[in-house]
Amino acid sequence: NGYARETNPELSKQDIVNFTQVRSCGTSTAVSVPCMFSQYPREDYSDKKAKTHEGLLDILQRAGVQVLWLENNSDCKGTCLRVPNRDIPKTQPSPFCDGKNCLDESLLVGLQEYIDGLQDDAIIVLHSDGSHGPEYYERYPKEMERFQPVCRTNQLGSCSKEELVNVYDNTILYTDHFLTKVIELLKRNADKRDTAMIYVSDHGESLGENGVYLHAAPYSIAPQAQIHVPMGMWFAPQALGNWGIQRSCLDGKRDDKDLSHDNLFHSVLGLLDVQTSLYQPALDIFASCRAPRAAQ
Repeated sequence: NGYARETNPELSKQDIVNFTQVRSCGTSTAVSVPCMFSQYPREDYSDKKAKTHEGLLDILQRAGVQVLWLENNSDCKGTCLRVPNRDIPKTQPSPFCDGKNCLDESLLVGLQEYIDGLQDDAIIVLHSDGSHGPEYYERYPKEMERFQPVCRTNQLGSCSKEELVNVYDNTILYTDHFLTKVIELLKRNADKRDTAMIYVSDHGESLGENGVYLHAAPYSIAPQAQIHVPMGMWFAPQALGNWGIQRSCLDGKRDDKDLSHDNLFHSVLGLLDVQTSLYQPALDIFASCRAPRAAQ
């Protein structure tokens, strides 16, 4: 998205559909995760509504889509309670876990075996740790510490701006590696299935600008750093054609300032062709990019 440092060397080699102007529903995981999977837009969303109405995963499961939520963050904030879900055990023997934390690659352990057993359409949600603070230095392996010196404390105000930016950029570098691993997994299965990845952050992060750190600022006064989030998609070569979606049209939405978490619910429903009265084509990113269906 124009950042001077090379923090996505692996994804830059993949055929990614990138959206640069996406806004989050909230400034914290506790708000954004249930909101983006809910049927409500940000302006109409409440925690009570999310808990008492079906969300995206409930609707997909009821429509016959196999759903799995894999957790390597705090928790799913109620989003996955009625669908199959699994936490990555921090103490499990694994090259990706140290007894306290697990790297996001732990989400991929055993996933091929799960895919091999799928009988129907499926959606797998990988709730990664990503760049969540304040312990940024714990979010990536040592070999990913390309930018130095780094902040090695959760007392962020005691670190220099250089140390804070460096450690955060290292987390982005590792996310780049992790998402590339996800794409490689999807590529290995693309001969049997139409595979795709949708990646979006739940919120942004403040790194000391104007004395503000971390996230969770009230939305009405939150800095753009906490609201502006990355979103990217990858599709197996045959998938878009099979789904009737024009790639050039999607690329044309790259800098669309109207895109937000509100689009996720309707875009996934449309992509999987799930029929429900809750679906709003105007909020489906793919709807205007579908080739007209031939008359039957």
